[in-house]
Amino acid sequence: MPEELSESAQKVQHALAALGLSLQVVELPASTRTAQEAAQAIGCGVAQIIKSLIFKGSQSGRAILVLASGSNRVNEARLGELAGEPVEKADADFVRQHTGFVIGGVPPLGHPEPLLTFVDEDLLAYPETWAAAGTPRAVFRLGREDLGRITQGTIARIT
Repeated sequence: MPEELSESAQKVQHALAALGLSLQVVELPASTRTAQEAAQAIGCGVAQIIKSLIFKGSQSGRAILVLASGSNRVNEARLGELAGEPVEKADADFVRQHTGFVIGGVPPLGHPEPLLTFVDEDLLAYPETWAAAGTPRAVFRLGREDLGRITQGTIARIT
């Protein structure tokens, strides 16, 4: 593993390696905290950025991970239908507690426990996408076939 990666980015690199994937985490000099910032730093379209968004089940209190195309806004009512209960946005403490990462750096894998996960079907339109890798400056590139292997999530329309 590259020594120059921060601890959180190394955690993501190890999680990728544990799945047998040779995908490489990189830390960029520019922020990738938002989809727009990430697209500018990487040089790709905003829609190719995977936003990792954490919601909270209003009844169960469980963490729900949504991997959305950077150009899409999650329809919370639709997500509630998919999750089987109303959802609400999670606060920073809840996100960190359930993912082990800070907002702006939440990756699609490497969490302390499996999360109920929904993958935006629009992401499958791109042969190459980019996801956060543990910090607001770390990312990794993946192909559409990798997305399913990494997340075991349900592919759905989330807009």
